[in-house]
Amino acid sequence: MKPHRLLLLVLSLSVCGTGFSQEVDQAAELAKQLSNPVASLISVPMQANWDFGIGVNDATRFTLNVQPVIPISLNEDVNLIIRTIMPVIDAESPAPGIPNASGLGDIVQSFFFSPKKPTDSGWILGAGPVLLWPSATDDLLGSGKWGAGPTALALKQVGGWTYGVLANHLWSYAGEGDRDEVNATFVQPFVSFTTKTKTTIGVNAESTYDWNRSQWTVPLNLTVGQLFKVGGMPMQFTVGARYYVEGPEGGPEWGLRAVFTLLFPAAKPAPPVTHASSK
Repeated sequence: MKPHRLLLLVLSLSVCGTGFSQEVDQAAELAKQLSNPVASLISVPMQANWDFGIGVNDATRFTLNVQPVIPISLNEDVNLIIRTIMPVIDAESPAPGIPNASGLGDIVQSFFFSPKKPTDSGWILGAGPVLLWPSATDDLLGSGKWGAGPTALALKQVGGWTYGVLANHLWSYAGEGDRDEVNATFVQPFVSFTTKTKTTIGVNAESTYDWNRSQWTVPLNLTVGQLFKVGGMPMQFTVGARYYVEGPEGGPEWGLRAVFTLLFPAAKPAPPVTHASSK
């Protein structure tokens, strides 16, 4: 092969290799954004959970959480991130005298006002209200109460690492008078690592403290997720297992999780509302 043709071949392979490397880096960055609950990324996770060993009947509970995340650009500095959790539940009878129950549970909706830029030290922050909607179709699947409270998030991303904590507190303010009041704190510390091959390994503790009963429920989750594309559309599939470190008597002992997430990175948040456009 002539020298000038060899040089052209080397340059062509170098350019192709650079483009492939950039594509891989972008995909890995997209996978890392999924570890950020307030990323400016439209996503629709569908999280399937199986909990085992409930009550004297050693019952199983299946919960499908449909969790759309929608970012809205409010201005040049702040995003509003709306995160909704809609649970669909199928619960076996945990004890004699308690029937099986299936249907929609209570919806929890969080509104995070999040600066578009991290702090000088690299922290990504978000805070706002969280609402509890008494949407359960069966008394056994929900609280029967309207609730509200504050929610906040702080996280940091360094290299492939993401770590931080998400928390909220819900108080009931209305609802069925014969049902227990809601007074619960949710705290979720989390840490994950995303590789250049778009694989994310994560650990979190979705801890809830019931102030009425002075009771912690602490499931420790270990998950592994992989980002991939189908027809050019990015998706992520995650599997995991959990062990209940703490919980009420008769509560679940362990569980499994599978999450399928649709991503819409090309969609841009809506522009800020102006006086002209709001007429």
